[in-house]
Amino acid sequence: MKINEIPSTSISNNKRKRRGRGAGSGLGKTAGRGVKGQKSRSGVSINGFEGGQMPLYRRLPKRGFKNKFKKKIQSINFATLNSLISRHGLDATNIKESELFDKKILNKSKGGLKLLSLGDIKEVINIEISFASKNAIKKIEKFGGKIKITNN
Repeated sequence: MKINEIPSTSISNNKRKRRGRGAGSGLGKTAGRGVKGQKSRSGVSINGFEGGQMPLYRRLPKRGFKNKFKKKIQSINFATLNSLISRHGLDATNIKESELFDKKILNKSKGGLKLLSLGDIKEVINIEISFASKNAIKKIEKFGGKIKITNN
């Protein structure tokens, strides 16, 4: 079936209402808005107006806040790092955070990486990463690897 062979329906043949185009159209003069008053004017938004009663959004207490300076940080641990090395064939002696983002192994929009000390190290790891816990740094250095923290 082609787009020009589709039969038209009663819905698709309806013309839009041209408001304010003369008395003969049935929607001239006030264009179906009634006579005068706030609702007949353009640009009036009265959502949440409750006839002078204290509106709901003002009756309820304010709660919490959103910290606009909060750093986005996603955590990664040795267990996931080992699986990434085996699954994606990464070189354990030279892992860079930017490389993980460039190869789309991890998502950059979720924030910088923080290495946590969960899991065990299977091989010597040299890594360049934004953040790391003290225990993770100790584990890597104890195993003979190096860690460089970039803090971008």
